[in-house]
Amino acid sequence: MSQQNDSAGTLYIVATPIGNLQDISPRALEVLRRVTLVAVEDTRHSRKLLQHCGVHAPMQSLHEHNERERTGPLLERLQSGADIALISDAGTPLISDPGFVLVRAARAAGIRVVPVPGPCALVAALSVSGLPTDHFRFDGFLPARAAARRARLQELAAETATLVFYESSHRIVASLQDLAVALGDARQATLARELTKAFETVLSGTLASLRDRVEAEPDQQKGEFVVLVHGAVAGSGEPDAAAQHTLRVLLAELPLKQAAALAAQITGCPKNRLYEYGLTLR
Repeated sequence: MSQQNDSAGTLYIVATPIGNLQDISPRALEVLRRVTLVAVEDTRHSRKLLQHCGVHAPMQSLHEHNERERTGPLLERLQSGADIALISDAGTPLISDPGFVLVRAARAAGIRVVPVPGPCALVAALSVSGLPTDHFRFDGFLPARAAARRARLQELAAETATLVFYESSHRIVASLQDLAVALGDARQATLARELTKAFETVLSGTLASLRDRVEAEPDQQKGEFVVLVHGAVAGSGEPDAAAQHTLRVLLAELPLKQAAALAAQITGCPKNRLYEYGLTLR
């Protein structure tokens, strides 16, 4: 454990609104107004927020492409006594946002790192989802490439915790399609879009129904998304009788991988469970 450097400044990790600017806390405002520097993900984006809040501290960009090179100079400023705040474009820094390298380095150097809690899209979506919140797994953004995304979802098909993902507007349809195939059409899910903003929507239903609605309504394809999916039923074992029968019928005409994928779409049973059952029939 590194010894705290009492002469150094403090690194504040400050949560900022995910949409509604009224969600910024009085404490966050007080910290942002008195620090020497604000490290931001995107200066163009954060300038609007800081001007709105009456914050006049200089900004410096800190994003995924420059975090390693910027961490050293920021540490030097902290060690010389400067207080620095870190914010992301929205929500809580480090939650699918930059900052990990800086925070780890600051703690290793004995610099005090202080959280200033506040908005987080992950927590906000969980709180209104109607899905179990006592055990959840956050996986950030799914892979952008279809093959990698499908492989990742297959790995998660048997996970019993509520699954939570972030997704962008240009991939939401493809991701919902892949979720339905990998986890089963009948799996319950919630889609939270544009949380705290003017066009906020929170939709619940099966993965199949959410996929169909988003495909049919272009307005539901816009904005920023949190996708939450009910976990698999623990100890569910083999597919039920109807799913087994469907798979057997399809195996008479199709290879196992194809048959399992199609049976999953028809029955809602997880594809990986059908595939494993199919292996026992050979």
